[in-house]
Amino acid sequence: MKKLLPTFLLLFASTIISAQDVEIELFKSGFSDPLHMQHANDDRLFVVEQGGKIKIIQGDGTINPVPYIDISGLISSGNERGLLGLAFHPDYANNGYFYVNYTKPNGDTQISRFSVETGNPDLANINSELPIIGYTQPFSNHNGGNLAFGPDGYLYIASGDGGSGGDPGNRAQNINLLLGKLLRIDVNNPSGGNNYGIPADNPFIGDPNAQEEIWAYGLRNPWRFSFDETENNLWIADVGQGDWEEINRVNVSESGLNYGWRCYEGNQPFNTQDCPPQSELTFPIAEYSHANGCSISGGYVYRGSVYTDIAGYYFFADYCSGLIGTVDSSGNLIDHGDFSGNWVSFGEDVNKELYIIDIGGSIYKIKGGEIAGTEDFSLENSLIMLPNPASENVTFSLKTGAIETIQLYDIRGRMIFSEKNISSNTKTVSVSTLNSGVYFAKITLEKGQSTVKKLMVQ
Repeated sequence: MKKLLPTFLLLFASTIISAQDVEIELFKSGFSDPLHMQHANDDRLFVVEQGGKIKIIQGDGTINPVPYIDISGLISSGNERGLLGLAFHPDYANNGYFYVNYTKPNGDTQISRFSVETGNPDLANINSELPIIGYTQPFSNHNGGNLAFGPDGYLYIASGDGGSGGDPGNRAQNINLLLGKLLRIDVNNPSGGNNYGIPADNPFIGDPNAQEEIWAYGLRNPWRFSFDETENNLWIADVGQGDWEEINRVNVSESGLNYGWRCYEGNQPFNTQDCPPQSELTFPIAEYSHANGCSISGGYVYRGSVYTDIAGYYFFADYCSGLIGTVDSSGNLIDHGDFSGNWVSFGEDVNKELYIIDIGGSIYKIKGGEIAGTEDFSLENSLIMLPNPASENVTFSLKTGAIETIQLYDIRGRMIFSEKNISSNTKTVSVSTLNSGVYFAKITLEKGQSTVKKLMVQ
């Protein structure tokens, strides 16, 4: 999505609309510098602490006394360094693999795979580390740190521009370096002597003047990105330099995009010496000035089933001001007020309800203003998909309403099955011809509601 925003849109994107229809409710406290939270496709929540521990909150709200893993002896921590990110393999239930992003004692970035202990789902094997990819950090700040599996099954990694201020080495624009980039690698098919492979459709594959791992570039310090599988979008929050914080939204299939740093900070020129023309850059869908904060923390699009008024809104927050905001599908940025917290990240549970994390040690639930009633039932809870895993057939059953469309996508995001005009509350689909693996089923109702469910075929 190459785009140049016209002047009137720049002005509009810089305006924050005030509203107060979002609340937060304390969920759990007592953590030490929590930075990230993930689920493993079950009711547990895994809290990443900057110092190197990952702790488990069980479905009943209790916190395990023994950490899931403690790699404090492998990392450097403090300021912008530490254990920064966690991602579970899409097939974690079967292979037990998870991936972490941390800074080594010398400050360089390391992405590694670990495995769960055999026979104990609440404990990882500290001796199971498999180094995946690493890169040198010239300064102590702007390490990025997020990593997540996309709907295509590949691992995406956000790297900062290497630090200092103003990107003095112009690293974000240099496609010979991994800094200031969004990387995309295949951890299931290693090749070339590495513990990962390069997806065949990565934009710079075969280019001798570029690093083949790069998916996108021109980022300063992308502090959290997420995938919205319902709309097939990728959202990236990029921390600004001194004036502007930015939010980017693109389709997950768009590769090779240049997000503009250090040429532009948000939509505003920063240092345009030797920069490509604006027409070759991708500008943010929304931005806000440092009058409203100083460091953005990106979140998720709310796809939960409890609150109807925030459905489809992308959530973000600011570390400095306590601002919690949303962006709607048209790019309108809404200020929901300044809350008391140094917000560093968001979390999403298995039911897609949202949480927000204060580095001071507390995790809060995000609450909207309108709770779904019987007329706005929870599609997520009303739709049953059995069996899962499946080998021959899978049946979709709806308690209320009628199914209109069922679409199946493979792990690379390619549609492999579609049936429309079903107009029934039950539909059985054959999966006997599919290869074993992870698939995604998108179910749309006659009233337009939709949800995406993960389907395992064996």
